[in-house]
Amino acid sequence: MTDRAGTPAEPDPPATEDAATENAVTGDAVTGEPEQPRRRHWLRWAALGVAVVVLVSAGVGWWFYRKLDGNITTDTTAAAELERYATERPPASASTALNVLLIGSDTRAGAGNGTYGRDEGTQRSDTTILLHLAAGKTSATAVSLPRDLMVTIPSCRKADGTRTREQFAQFNWAYEFGGTACTIRTVEKLTGIRVDHHMVIDFRGFKRMVDAVGGVEVCLKEPVDDRDAKLKLPTGRQTLHGEQALGFVRARKSLGNGSDTERMDRQQQFLGALVNKVQSNGVLLNPTKLYPVLDAATKAITTDPGLDSLRELYDLARAMRSVPTEKVQFLTVPRRAYRYNPNRDELVQPAASALFKQLREDKPVLVTPEADKKGNGPETDGKPDDADTPTPSTTPTFTGRNAAEGVCE
Repeated sequence: MTDRAGTPAEPDPPATEDAATENAVTGDAVTGEPEQPRRRHWLRWAALGVAVVVLVSAGVGWWFYRKLDGNITTDTTAAAELERYATERPPASASTALNVLLIGSDTRAGAGNGTYGRDEGTQRSDTTILLHLAAGKTSATAVSLPRDLMVTIPSCRKADGTRTREQFAQFNWAYEFGGTACTIRTVEKLTGIRVDHHMVIDFRGFKRMVDAVGGVEVCLKEPVDDRDAKLKLPTGRQTLHGEQALGFVRARKSLGNGSDTERMDRQQQFLGALVNKVQSNGVLLNPTKLYPVLDAATKAITTDPGLDSLRELYDLARAMRSVPTEKVQFLTVPRRAYRYNPNRDELVQPAASALFKQLREDKPVLVTPEADKKGNGPETDGKPDDADTPTPSTTPTFTGRNAAEGVCE
């Protein structure tokens, strides 16, 4: 080769084998730094970073799981007592249906509960609901059992080891006599339905649950001022938080006609609205909202060994989540004023037995508002409508509501 002047140009020095290889691989003539090893170096750091993120996330997830799991209190005492009477209890359902007894305790013991009265060392079930989750998760039926319902309470073991005698008394005495086990045995004796699981929640736990979902909306036709329930509310639509929500579901003298009937109806409405709120995507699909709900829920309950882990509670919650809100039904067992004491209740027959039979056999139950029924329902005059008595071709109907209706409807 020659330059522009015709002088022969000096030939380029022969490339070394290493340089040739480097140029062939990288084509990097500026820095001379191998690009492939550098890329591999970067990929190693990226992989390490991802691994660290995964490990930290897993660690945090595991910590949250352990914390929530550790919140749950196991009721081993009731489990041991029920085992003593295993042969006397109703048989378990042949289907995959589940019956869970929900007990609201009126205990004044413990931080936050004493503001509702003096702790006298006893407690009764303030609210008791038998929740039937149908096989296939097609429906969920919650039946309120009045605390003043006159029932046969079996002989129960007391906390001091002594035993009570079998007696005919108001339902909520069972919890005072022998706690959860005595209440479960009383319910099973009354209904013939096997209780598969149970949960007990106190005042403080209820307030935490309501606060965790951001409150629940209610509508009032008139103002409320109830000193006993520590409740003062104006007329109209409003969102109730922990303390107010508890007063709303416990108030009896200042709302409606002052009866326990209206109080239970109010509880069912409120629980329906609470279920609707929890099932909303705004809670279940938002981790920042879901965790406080789970934390409050697990701290709030005492449950049997079959439900005392986060996984088992999650399975139950997932089953409830799959039930359409219009199929989450609330009703009170058919009852009327007790013939010997108008301040107590007794079952209305044959409506009550029809309800228990449907649930026992995992057959459909239909609830409808009082206004939709023809004539008087079993809670008004003790005479059940024709629909309350099942026939081979009809589904028995009872006065109640579903979670889709809400409190303001």
